Amino acid sequence: MKLAPDWKRVLRRAWSVRLILLAGILSGVEVALPLIGDAHPIPTGVFAGVSLLVTAAAFVARIVAQKEFNDE
Repeated sequence: MKLAPDWKRVLRRAWSVRLILLAGILSGVEVALPLIGDAHPIPTGVFAGVSLLVTAAAFVARIVAQKEFNDE
């Protein structure tokens, strides 16, 4: 494996990377929920399910050709 020449730019702009980060955050929330006890009305497994959907979207975003990154 070899890094792309513009890997830093890809990390900042690719939707697949953004969605993977979001899935990681959702997984962390799912792990943290039992620590706060019954202080939340969210059923068990909701964040895990949403994380699954976001991970699937990241997979699709990774294989779909994205528009050329615009400079800010």
